Order: sequence, then structure tokens, then C-alpha cells
Amino acid sequence: VQLQASGGGLVQTGGSLRLSCTASGSIVSIDYMDWYRQVPGKHRELVATFTTAGNANYVDSVKGRFTISRDKAMNSVYLQMNSLKSEDTGVYYCHAGISVFGDSKPYYDVFWGQGTQVTVSS
Repeated sequence: VQLQASGGGLVQTGGSLRLSCTASGSIVSIDYMDWYRQVPGKHRELVATFTTAGNANYVDSVKGRFTISRDKAMNSVYLQMNSLKSEDTGVYYCHAGISVFGDSKPYYDVFWGQGTQVTVSS
């Protein structure tokens, strides 16, 4: 199973980007998909996720500016980022819990995408 993330880039303060992540491979089912980011010198942090009830949850610093969405049929998750600030600069990773077809039976594992760089210039 692979998670392929895309959509990062260089944008000016106040601009927008849309990140995409698609899971592929021998997937039985996807439990969750969410987004993390890592800013230089800091730990990786959870940016956006869904609760078990299906409601979106965000780190306080992005509330009102970022929107997470998911297309279950496409095994994809998206992150719409508006009103970007310089402090949003970092590497963004998609993250998922997935049941995978194994040799004899399915098994559950957690996967990370390769990361996509977001740079916001002032």
C-alpha cells in the first residue's frame, strides 16, 4: 500500500493550496485518513482529521482556514488551505489506517505518505 500526496508548492501569504492524497495497493478498507505537518525544528503535528462521528477536527492554528475532505470511493483525502500564513510552511504528510490483503488474511497497519512541501512567502 502506498499513499501518494501532491499539491504542495510555493505561495504568497494569503494564498491558497489544495493538497491531495490517494491510497493505492491491496486495500481491504480504510479506517481513517488525515493530515500532519512538520515544521523545521518542531515535532510532527496533527493538522486535520475526522472524529469517529465523521466531524472534521483541526489544530487551533488552522481553524477557519483549512478544510479537510475525503472521497472514500477514490481512497483519497484532501486539504484545502486558504489564507495561508508563513507559519504554515512545512512538509505536509497524509496518514492513514488501512486494512490490507495479506498472504493468508487481512492485517491492519498505519501508513504515511512521502510528504509534500508547502512554502508560504511573505
